[in-house]
Amino acid sequence: MFSAPLGNRRMNDLDRQDLLLLSELQRDSRQTVQQLAAAAGLSNTPCWKRVKEMEAAGVIRGYTALVDREKVGLSLCVLAEINLTRHNEDDVRRFEREVAACPQIVSCYSTTGAADYSIMVLVDDIKTYEAFLHDVAFKLPGVTHIRSSVVLKEVKANAGVPIARSARSERASAPKRVRASRT
Repeated sequence: MFSAPLGNRRMNDLDRQDLLLLSELQRDSRQTVQQLAAAAGLSNTPCWKRVKEMEAAGVIRGYTALVDREKVGLSLCVLAEINLTRHNEDDVRRFEREVAACPQIVSCYSTTGAADYSIMVLVDDIKTYEAFLHDVAFKLPGVTHIRSSVVLKEVKANAGVPIARSARSERASAPKRVRASRT
């Protein structure tokens, strides 16, 4: 189990069973404790305690449903690069606060390179995106330039983090438990 204090969890602090639990939860977070325990080779109570500890430590940040954006009418996905006029602390904080409050912006990253920020915007169609640019994006604090790229096809959109490979390979090579039958 964890060796570091609760608030300072890192990948190195997680043991094989923690990684297996995380892998299983990323695959299907609706599994019962019994199903998770079986997958990680644990009994129910230690399994439950590990999951609760990882939740408390912030390793597990929450549980969510994956929604098909097109089936809810969000057919257009746009990746936009944004440059700010000024980079002082107050302007950056105001910009980031307003981006966080904007429902159409589903992700935002502060980046190196040509752009200060990269955002992903989900909207109904190109006319809605144009309205978003004029009514929201150009009015964000400090924005001086926006370069938009319309997504033609989503090739990969994985909501999980890449821990599954190492956990699954360990699980595959682990010996299977066999129950002894009573006679």
